Amino acid sequence: MSGIMDGVLRVTMNDSAAGLLGMPGGPGLPAPPGGLAPGLRERVAQGLVRRGAVLGWAASTDGAERAPAPFHDLTGWECDRSSLHLEDFVPVQVVTVGHVPVIGDEGQRVLLLHGVALALEVGRLARALHPPVPVRCVVSANETSATFRFHRIRPGESWNAADLDGYAGDKVIVVDRGRFAAFQERPDGPGAAYDS
Repeated sequence: MSGIMDGVLRVTMNDSAAGLLGMPGGPGLPAPPGGLAPGLRERVAQGLVRRGAVLGWAASTDGAERAPAPFHDLTGWECDRSSLHLEDFVPVQVVTVGHVPVIGDEGQRVLLLHGVALALEVGRLARALHPPVPVRCVVSANETSATFRFHRIRPGESWNAADLDGYAGDKVIVVDRGRFAAFQERPDGPGAAYDS
């Protein structure tokens, strides 16, 4: 697992993602070719809102007063509402084999780059809220799809497993954005104490 950390930004990825992006522990995050896809820029332009205890895209927080139903916790609710398939926004070659879509390594690489760029924008939007909200974005890609989702960082809640290398067949990148006082691994997954 590789990572980049600077006090307000923490990026971790499994070995599969680091290898595909060509960054085995190296600094810096490559940008997507041509910049963020227009559809993703439109999503960013909609902005983020906080409704009660939940964070979401401005256009997708209806039902926030009932959160976390039907999910176990608020993190699950936020991840469901913020989830999108990157291949719906980013033009990559998708070949259908039988009835199954197949995305090659180069397509997965492009989708991951757009996902990370979107995560950086979501982090910027969350920091602009008053008060700022610490946020985690989870980007994953495999041979059939690529997903992006985010959630507010809360103690004891996480969408992803602590061991990103445990996601066999998936390239996974986690981007945490927020000013944190300390970061520590917990038995139930990663946890962080943030001061906003």
